[in-house]
Amino acid sequence: MRKLVVLLGVIILFSFTENIFAQQWSAEQLEVWKTVESYWSLLEKNDADGFLSNFDESYLGWNYSSDFPGDYTKLNKINRYYFNIINTLLITISPAKIWIEGDFAFVHYYYTLITKDLENNVTQESGRWTDILMKKGNKWLVIGDHGGKTSK
Repeated sequence: MRKLVVLLGVIILFSFTENIFAQQWSAEQLEVWKTVESYWSLLEKNDADGFLSNFDESYLGWNYSSDFPGDYTKLNKINRYYFNIINTLLITISPAKIWIEGDFAFVHYYYTLITKDLENNVTQESGRWTDILMKKGNKWLVIGDHGGKTSK
């Protein structure tokens, strides 16, 4: 009986602890997250034009696998090549932290990406990503990012 009471107490404690640490997003954070989900969805649909329309021409980003940051021209060139040789099968993303100040937002999140190449080789990649967005008019645009595959 004593073990049952202790077990019940532990279960209740973990239930409350989970709720305490659950992220509560503001309406503005939810708006920014919806934008991130939207352009990842376009990536999953292999829609190069739609995906790239979410990036501002002032963009500057740095993938873990790159030696140097890349600008909008490089992003456009690499992604158009990528869309021709890789078919995205599945994407999952999960937010870690969203910070917003005025017209700028930092979004930290985790991703998993499953792709298939021209030889039908399927690859899974998981990692962390940070997007920096700026609001122009009524639209959030990516002006910078950093991240990539995490080693296991």
